[in-house]
Amino acid sequence: MKKYFAVLLVFALTGLGGSLLAQTYTVDVENSKLAWEGEKVTGKHHGIINIQSGQLSRDGESLSGEFAIDMNSIVDFDLEDPQWNQKLVGHLKSDDFFSVDKHPVSTFKITNVAEYEAKEGEKATHTITGDLTIKGITHQISFPAYVNFNGETVVAEANFAIDRTKWDIRFRSGSFFENLGDKLIYDDIKFELNLTGAKAES
Repeated sequence: MKKYFAVLLVFALTGLGGSLLAQTYTVDVENSKLAWEGEKVTGKHHGIINIQSGQLSRDGESLSGEFAIDMNSIVDFDLEDPQWNQKLVGHLKSDDFFSVDKHPVSTFKITNVAEYEAKEGEKATHTITGDLTIKGITHQISFPAYVNFNGETVVAEANFAIDRTKWDIRFRSGSFFENLGDKLIYDDIKFELNLTGAKAES
């Protein structure tokens, strides 16, 4: 009878698909960052945006996660003059770009994770696919990422770019306006993600 019960227990645990082993990690927002870079004909600007909150869950080989980005926190690092810096940041928050008053938070939700076949010299371990929502507009993006779970912590690193026009950010875009000359701003915005997290208390 005891043996029969043990067999049933094994099948019951197996039927849960490993969910009892699921581990959730909470993003350490103080030690995580999302760096950005935008380029125009005459130069570049770069800075960071704060990650407001986030969680990454691991269930066997399956990964999931959702993250919130505080668009009000956007800063620029390359303009040293305070007035020009403030002018740029204010413009980025305006309706020409991220419409921060109307959409203060952007989100990213992981929808699929696949093993990444890294080439020589590449660090990435996974291909991350998910829904990126900016200004209330959602599009799917995919990018290679390095993800490492180490007991109580997780580290993730990634470099990727998005076409800003897909999120209705068209200011001085050559895809929509002609004869911009040296006023043109390229469509791609580059991002560098460095994320750390700690296992959430159960």
